Amino acid sequence: MALPDARTRYLFFTGKGGVGKTSLSCATGLALADAGRRVLIVSTDPASNLDEVLGASLSMTTASAPTAIPGAPGLFALNIDPAAAARDYRERMVAPYRGILPAAAIASMEEQFSGACTVEIAAFDEFSKLLGDPAATAEFDHVIFDTAPTGHTLRLLTLPSAWSGFIASSTGGASCLGPLAGLEKQKALYAATVARLADPAQTTVVLVSRAEAAALREAERTRGELAALGVTNLRLAINGFFAATRPGDAVADAMTQRGADALAAMPEGLATLPWTTTPFVARGTVSLDALRGLTSSHDEMPAADRPAAGGLPPGLAGLVDELAAAGRGVVMTMGKGGVGKTTVAAAIAVALARRGHGVRLSTTDPAAHVADAVAGAAANLTVSRIDPVHEVARYTEEVLARAAPQLDAAGRALLEEDLRSPCTEEIAVFRAFAQEVDAGREGFVVLDTAPTGHTLLLLDAAEAYHREVLRTRGDMPASVRELLPRLRDPAYTRIFIVTLPEATPVHEAERLQDDLARAGIRPLAWIVNQSLAASGTGDPLLRRRGEYEMPFIRRVADVLSPRAALVPWLAEPPVGAAGLAKVVA
Repeated sequence: MALPDARTRYLFFTGKGGVGKTSLSCATGLALADAGRRVLIVSTDPASNLDEVLGASLSMTTASAPTAIPGAPGLFALNIDPAAAARDYRERMVAPYRGILPAAAIASMEEQFSGACTVEIAAFDEFSKLLGDPAATAEFDHVIFDTAPTGHTLRLLTLPSAWSGFIASSTGGASCLGPLAGLEKQKALYAATVARLADPAQTTVVLVSRAEAAALREAERTRGELAALGVTNLRLAINGFFAATRPGDAVADAMTQRGADALAAMPEGLATLPWTTTPFVARGTVSLDALRGLTSSHDEMPAADRPAAGGLPPGLAGLVDELAAAGRGVVMTMGKGGVGKTTVAAAIAVALARRGHGVRLSTTDPAAHVADAVAGAAANLTVSRIDPVHEVARYTEEVLARAAPQLDAAGRALLEEDLRSPCTEEIAVFRAFAQEVDAGREGFVVLDTAPTGHTLLLLDAAEAYHREVLRTRGDMPASVRELLPRLRDPAYTRIFIVTLPEATPVHEAERLQDDLARAGIRPLAWIVNQSLAASGTGDPLLRRRGEYEMPFIRRVADVLSPRAALVPWLAEPPVGAAGLAKVVA
């Protein structure tokens, strides 16, 4: 068992939500500080729990002095709030025009700089100040970033026209390139930052994963994106690795076997990387002692610190009965990657079909295992998949065909580049998603992986979407015009937020609920998935983990949602009729 290699000055930790990026980044920084190095840990996670993990009070700001961590000489930490950075950036862009341009034009500018792309660019701007200005971190031997820039952000920064005069003069809609409009002066800094990320002598990127198929697929996708951009000094860190020490417990044995199977089937690209494993711990990784314990086999939660296991929320059966009584409509599972929303969606779809309803299950999950999971499970069920690659190709072809007669060669080249920006995929998938929602008029449609809050907010205003249509010479189908009203209608659409009983997944689900609220959408219930507290396990380590889950379960049930359901960690894989039936038990 070991922590990731930390020979370079800069280290970035990236991966799916809930895989333990913060834990590993903090444990690595602490180990370096214990070895006599001066270390700065930086987080740009809006729901950062650096304070909780390190036991220090850190401000959440766009610019703050690093805070020394008590009990760890040489270790410092800094929280950067990308949402606050985005607000500051948006105001810098808009303020010079207040009182000069009409109110409608100001509102249009504010909308253009209100999307997820602006948040990502603003966060990257803060990264760049630390990476590109030697004086900013000169006192530190190592700088560790918790939550690295995404491939999405790096692709934006490498689109050639992002730095052209087109951006400064464009009056089009909310293109992904728009947030770069005021950053021309940062061009040299950003270029140097991207180059430093790609320099193996200076930077190591740690892909954090669990020994789970979905998390490993996400790590492989990230590896491919970064490699394509020249970032190749990569390491794989398998976090939370579990191996039963007392065979005979069904849950512990199943968890051991699934982890071994996932690692044996690791994507080929990942398998070539140097990798390390850190152990599964029951008590979480809050406090310096817990972080230091990641590399030891001892994991005990003091009896006085163990939360009482109070009453647990009910299972999913009652909610499914309520859905069935409605007779038709749209059911959506929403949440971050790795929380099991695809499995929950499949289980709900099968349960409704078994009650005699016609059900269409659709997903944007690129993995084709969904059809296999429900094969033969119910006679009234059909399965489809929204393929982002196919939808982008179809949308791009449609836009170029419509625009060709009005564009010269230069105009067509510019449009083609804009269509290669990451927002094009979001829009294309959104259109396909709207068509699926439209089918809810005739029966049940169960949808896994909903559009992001960014897209919902973009399309919230008809004017904003019309500008986007004009920018790309696209079209607005009737299904898109009706989509947001349908998602806001609780009699038509029932939304379930799926999470895990852990800190990061719950924090991220809270952010998702806030995004939905801004778009006027309210979830019906939260589903806490894969709970060891509800699994019936007798394994000592897993039972202690179940005790650790209780505060997060209670927060969901008592604070975050008026209704909550709990799905246990199942020894039998939730595949096929029998496995999916247990999810809804």
